[in-house]
Amino acid sequence: MAKFAKPAKQAASVMKSLQGTHIRSVGTVRNYEQRLVRITAYLQEHRLGSLREMTPARALEYLRHRATIVGQKTLDMERQALQAMMQHVTHQLTPGQTLEVIKSTAIGRTGTTNHPALGRRLADQTRAYNGEQMSLIAARQAPHNALATEIAYAAGLRAHELLGLRRTHQRVPDQRPAHGMKFSGIRESTISYTVHGKGGLIREVRIPIPLAQRLERTRLTEPRTVKDRGINYQQFYEIGGGQPWSKSVSAASKVALGWSNGAHGLRHTYAQERMTTLQSHLTRKQALAVVSQEMGHFRPEITEVYLR
Repeated sequence: MAKFAKPAKQAASVMKSLQGTHIRSVGTVRNYEQRLVRITAYLQEHRLGSLREMTPARALEYLRHRATIVGQKTLDMERQALQAMMQHVTHQLTPGQTLEVIKSTAIGRTGTTNHPALGRRLADQTRAYNGEQMSLIAARQAPHNALATEIAYAAGLRAHELLGLRRTHQRVPDQRPAHGMKFSGIRESTISYTVHGKGGLIREVRIPIPLAQRLERTRLTEPRTVKDRGINYQQFYEIGGGQPWSKSVSAASKVALGWSNGAHGLRHTYAQERMTTLQSHLTRKQALAVVSQEMGHFRPEITEVYLR
């Protein structure tokens, strides 16, 4: 199987051919190169060849895929970068030939969508990320923040809760009402931890085994005190959390997707995915109660907010 250069190197090679001749703006060069890195990573992930081997047909296939994930601004930038490469470097397009404009169907934080069947504001229905969007965000973060993002997505954690993760044998969770179906379907594939939740509540959370193994490799030799929004937390692992991590999620999301639902959007995802799973064998009312306990607010009506 052919081996190809890393995405950054392939993108830089293309932009070197474009810069100063066909593209003079430094900002445009930088933006195009960032998008071509993303495109090349996609090609390598799906074993579709190198960047310079991209055909117009494959470019449109890629853009239609991205239209479900990123906003229109990012989608247009990726189309323009591919178009410039194909016109002036690989000559897959003639100088006057363009790629078809694809409309984004991704819903951004503003609650608007370009999907023709959904041409109205969708207020409060925009907070959750899907798995691919989360992966794209994590790929743009430093390792300690990326791991925190994956954990928050998988366990439905608040930003500050990431700072105080501990195993349940080291800190016992507070006694609260627990439905028999709490954590059903995920007990065997997860490891139990506790976090310091709102109001000082010590609650149990479940982290998938592969993530827990990665987390344990970051364990600190000695716990350290971290202040977040004026509150001191004891941190036992070298991962992101609190306000700095939240800012990292928002910044990475804007780069990767062209919009951001904020770090709290990862918690919305947990609520929605767990409700989908639980309602296959529970009533909606029962599922709401279970998810409210898993998320630590113990109020089914609050879970409803996360489902919008």
